[in-house]
Amino acid sequence: MTPSSNTRAPRHHVEVHRDGVRSPVAVARLADLVQFVLRAERVPRAHFSLTLLGPSAMARLNRTHLGHRGATDVITFALGDDGTGTLTADIYVCPDVARAQAREWGVGVREEVQRLVVHAVLHACGWDHPVDDQRERSTMWRRQERLLTRWLASDSSRA
Repeated sequence: MTPSSNTRAPRHHVEVHRDGVRSPVAVARLADLVQFVLRAERVPRAHFSLTLLGPSAMARLNRTHLGHRGATDVITFALGDDGTGTLTADIYVCPDVARAQAREWGVGVREEVQRLVVHAVLHACGWDHPVDDQRERSTMWRRQERLLTRWLASDSSRA
């Protein structure tokens, strides 16, 4: 039996790179997480690159592309549709910044890195949030936290 075009499985290509940085989450799990969010967002085709960077490399990227000083936690370059119906994005995460944030907010670094990945994928899918103190009350933030909670629950059930 041939599946109809409406029942085709999503095609997601995800590459994860560790630019000399140790990851608190297995690279394969990060790739699975990107795919989990893309499926939840009903993205049929995607090509995503996720790179973990040290603080110096993240600070350079932040300064060069966003005009901001210092390392940041995550940067998403949502490149949109590549002309073939494939959503394309480059995501950069700095585990060192995530580690500091995790301590500040009283969560584990693994959770915080995964939160940043969910956040970045949602941005690439078109979600946005205010940059002020309303950020954590936004629809995007609530979506992010629901997806993260589902992911972490499924992750713990495998352990």
